Amino acid sequence: MKPFQADLLMLLVTIGWGSSYLFMKIGIDSLGEFNVIALRFGLAFVLAAGLFFRRFRKIDCLTLKYAAILGVILFIVFVLITYGLNTTTTSNAGFLVSLTVVFVPLITAFVLRKKVELKTALSVILAITGIGFLTIQLPLVFNRGDLFCMGAALFYAVHIIVVSSAAKKVDPLNLGIAQLGFTGLYGLIFSFIFEVPAWPSTTISWLAILALSIFCSAIGFILQIIAQKYTSPTRTGLMFSLEPVFAALFGYVFAQEILHGKGYIGAALILLSVVLSSSQRKSSQSKQRSDIRNSGRNLSQ
Repeated sequence: MKPFQADLLMLLVTIGWGSSYLFMKIGIDSLGEFNVIALRFGLAFVLAAGLFFRRFRKIDCLTLKYAAILGVILFIVFVLITYGLNTTTTSNAGFLVSLTVVFVPLITAFVLRKKVELKTALSVILAITGIGFLTIQLPLVFNRGDLFCMGAALFYAVHIIVVSSAAKKVDPLNLGIAQLGFTGLYGLIFSFIFEVPAWPSTTISWLAILALSIFCSAIGFILQIIAQKYTSPTRTGLMFSLEPVFAALFGYVFAQEILHGKGYIGAALILLSVVLSSSQRKSSQSKQRSDIRNSGRNLSQ
């Protein structure tokens, strides 16, 4: 797979995740936070494992180890986002979770002990500025929910980097499927401890859970892991910066949320940052992949 094709797959994933905010709001209205996570990822695992059963039954211990680690990280991300939304605004949450775009190159640079390239730095600045124009509303007041969302962005960045290392060492499809199972398992355990697990009680809740399971989880996270084998963590993070654009689009179509003038400016800046990132030379991409492989070795030690 060529890097451009991998970027297209990441774009499809981002479109699906842009719709997830709408579905999560519907699901949380009638179910507990851990319950939603358990259903979303548990059903996604059953679907993906059943569809690719012949391949999945050959999964090895190393893949399971990486999947268990990624499942923990992913579970923490969605717990932080869910509880963050209870005590902060949607605009603040969208902006702060999208700080993943900034954390990915910063963490990568820290692990590799190297400076961030000028073009990458400019892309990150454009992306985070665009996200700010698109989602933030003044005055910005930080509270506990804001801190939860910043923590989610940090763990999301770690997830992207660990996936980039793990996908080069094991079968990325089996890794993606097993990751879903572990995340759903953690959600189920916590749901039994802190909640009363239940099935959706309305048709709209079922539709929301199924959409989250099939499109946002089963398809989304598996395609993410497959695509990340052929692209870099920084480009992945920048592609994910389009998520607020698609979230705004779904909000406009299905919830009649109007995007104001500064929102269009933000969307344009985010698109510009992705184009700028995609214009990097192939030699630079090859060097970065080599550095990431070395980073993966350091992380696994």
